[in-house]
Amino acid sequence: MDELNWSVEDGVGTITLNRPEQRNAFTFPMIREWERLLLEARRDGDVRVVVLTGAGDRAFCSGIDLGSISNANPDLTPLERKLQLHDEVHRVALAMSDLDKPVIAAINGVAVGAGLDMALMCDLRIMSAQARLSEGYVRVGLTPGDGGAYYLPRIVGTSKALELLLTGEFIDASEALRIGLVNRIAAPIDFRAETARLAKSIAQHPPVTVRMIKRATYQSSETDLRTALDLISSHFAVVAATQDSAEALAAMTEKRAPHYTGR
Repeated sequence: MDELNWSVEDGVGTITLNRPEQRNAFTFPMIREWERLLLEARRDGDVRVVVLTGAGDRAFCSGIDLGSISNANPDLTPLERKLQLHDEVHRVALAMSDLDKPVIAAINGVAVGAGLDMALMCDLRIMSAQARLSEGYVRVGLTPGDGGAYYLPRIVGTSKALELLLTGEFIDASEALRIGLVNRIAAPIDFRAETARLAKSIAQHPPVTVRMIKRATYQSSETDLRTALDLISSHFAVVAATQDSAEALAAMTEKRAPHYTGR
């Protein structure tokens, strides 16, 4: 669909929210296509890293397009409001959690509310120096609807997350980097190139190894030490038996560039 673009180059699949005039606000049809693309990226062996970004330089995503949905309808029942989130908007968060390939949010412009939540559910975040971020929900009398209360404390800590959630204040790129909300910032003129460099630096490594590292990292954050070590011993054994692992060692020994097949 024109409002959500998908491209693959050099192992990097890019999802672009393409509604710059609406500050890349998303609609329900976009959510369904977004979910489909994440599932496609999971199955496609040519995709090793996924980048999520917005068209233009003004906005990454301003959240749900209230003009395109019935969210503002005062006649909706509480159950109908719940199902709008649970059955529609949350599709992306669940599909993202099932994707064991790295996902980079390229925050090219302002990210507000559910738009910021969409960036938080990615694994890494690179931010344009001109961009700004805000959870924003409290300003319109709403709770974080797309995972902000889940992701934000895990990234910046509970106290800082509550400050951002309860004030709705905007922060700039320097503050986002300082508190660990983003991994890197880049000047607007260099932003796309820096994003591509980051994505390709990950995509060049053995894909099975990369996927196992991501999987192990999240698994380890949700379990005890003994279980985590037991899991990683299994992951290690599987990865060590791959053709790509042998190729990595051979390339290092022979001082040449490796060629990985994903096997």
